[in-house]
Amino acid sequence: MQRVWVRELAGWVGALAVAMITVAQVASSARADLLFRDGDSLVVAMFARSVLSGAPLDWAMSSVLFLPESAVFAGLDAVLPVDVNGLLTIDAVINMLALYGALRLVSGRRRDDTAPVSWALLGLAVFGILAMTDVSGSRDALELASLLLTTTYYCSTVIAVVLSAGLVRRVIDRDEGGTGSLVALGATAAVSTLSNPLFAAWATVPIALLLAVMLIRSPRRTRTATMLVVLVLGTAMGFLGRIPLRAWIANTGAGYAQPELWPESAGYYGTLLLDRTATPAGIIGALIVLALIASAIARTARAGDPGTRFVATVAWVTPVLVAIGAIALGTHAARYLQPLVFAPVLAVVAAPRAWRVPRRAGALLAAAATVVLVIGGTFSVPRLAAASAAPDADLACVTDWVDASGRVGAGQFWTVRLPKLHLEDPARLVQVDHELNGYAWLVNRADFDVGEVSFLVEDAQTVPWRLSSPVIPDEVIDCGRYRILDFGENGLPLGPQRS
Repeated sequence: MQRVWVRELAGWVGALAVAMITVAQVASSARADLLFRDGDSLVVAMFARSVLSGAPLDWAMSSVLFLPESAVFAGLDAVLPVDVNGLLTIDAVINMLALYGALRLVSGRRRDDTAPVSWALLGLAVFGILAMTDVSGSRDALELASLLLTTTYYCSTVIAVVLSAGLVRRVIDRDEGGTGSLVALGATAAVSTLSNPLFAAWATVPIALLLAVMLIRSPRRTRTATMLVVLVLGTAMGFLGRIPLRAWIANTGAGYAQPELWPESAGYYGTLLLDRTATPAGIIGALIVLALIASAIARTARAGDPGTRFVATVAWVTPVLVAIGAIALGTHAARYLQPLVFAPVLAVVAAPRAWRVPRRAGALLAAAATVVLVIGGTFSVPRLAAASAAPDADLACVTDWVDASGRVGAGQFWTVRLPKLHLEDPARLVQVDHELNGYAWLVNRADFDVGEVSFLVEDAQTVPWRLSSPVIPDEVIDCGRYRILDFGENGLPLGPQRS
């Protein structure tokens, strides 16, 4: 028993090293913009800090509520004395550790002929390599693995999908019992769907389809049917749980589905694929994904037990269904295709068989791997610190001026969100559109109660202002990539809210 716990602990230590190496590399590339500065990427941090501040809450969220992500970030913010970028960095490491935990569950229980810890760690390492091939700062690129490191782009949903596959496998591998796994499966489906309806498309549909096929052929139809019912019922409960929260859901997501635009959608994703494979890093990432899918198909064909066959099939069926569904619905967002990179990794842990090697050679191999991970993790610490503490004089210029002014100003979505997050009081910057109407999107609508503002913040992403009456600023403060238009005593009234 003691050796088992030592082995499991070693797996988590190795996972921590892989996570730190991965996050350090991604945060040291242009992808750091997506981790620390992108307007969309900051909603969880903004929401969590709003909750902790005790201010009135009237948030306008998208179809995604980010409940698990916000809980984790708020917990970190409440106990750790670090700045926002430090919290985002730690959160990225935690997301990778959570993925390892889910992969460890999928790899199954240890038996004499298996090495689930080693294969789960290898799966995480493969995913980490995929994330490190993401090198651009674009949220619209087909660079999907690194999105797990953000707090906004559905990290908890990714982990929940892998966790659900693992829970189903645990039930399949047992001859009887498994009540705890069934309860966990239902709870995961309910909470995940409540937070993000994409769980239904990424997990419920493909897993339910496979369980339905198994139901036809499996000699244990009652257990298979039970898993199917639990998964579907949990998903349905998640959708029902969203009803009391509808006041916070500014967009249900129904408008994102435009089936008549499927040719444009196919062209859009095809262009993203061409862009992805136009660089050496992108080619490496694409080849890894193709190799994983080929391996998954091969494992499905020669699987010796139902659990292995199920996991291997999920690894290639899920990306196929998601890709077809995204195009058929006419969507135009790369983030919806994340199963194309994380689901194939399940092929690594589908059949975690132990290699038969001499004990001495095995010990040397394990020691070498440990040394590499320890060294890599150790050298990643200063890189993580440097990436999260990188100075931003332009941002500091804005936040210092706003904090010192004691007044309330405004800015447009892509411009204002980063300074707003870093202010002592985020309510001092109101999110508006170019006509100074309150832009109620991923923000606390209580901010608009101020009624008027006395300065505007703009940058290269700002759409030219169209104010109701021409007003000349008293002063223009130059803050590098930002400008502050200070109107002094001349208040600019806010228009009606829109989203």
